[in-house]
Amino acid sequence: MTRKDPDMNSDGSDWFSPEAATFGDRLAAARDAASMTQAQLAKRLGVKAATIRSWENDLSEPRANHLSTIAGLLNVSIMWLINGEGEGLDAPDDAGALTPDVLEILSEIRDLRAQFRASAEKLGRLEKALRMKLKDQVE
Repeated sequence: MTRKDPDMNSDGSDWFSPEAATFGDRLAAARDAASMTQAQLAKRLGVKAATIRSWENDLSEPRANHLSTIAGLLNVSIMWLINGEGEGLDAPDDAGALTPDVLEILSEIRDLRAQFRASAEKLGRLEKALRMKLKDQVE
């Protein structure tokens, strides 16, 4: 028997999973759900608002000590912020209002993101193999 996940949207994908959302997406959603501005969150964390913008735009990530504080302030788990698993936010209420063509585009975006992730992992493995071969040739 499968359990229906409350965070699953109508096409079966998890709104806040790594395939559907980034760390920055989850941070922004949790901050909005907590009715906080970027400036307010920044002040409570002792960082600049530009730092929060950078995190939400996935240009950088907070250190572990900030992750713990963010999770507490926004009432979500650290794991949910990092990978979309654990205690976090429910799927958006207006998900049912999306038209089929918008859902199709979102699905294509998720598929591309998964393909990019797989390609990046393959590229990393190939680079490692190449470094090992070059190292062997030098020795």
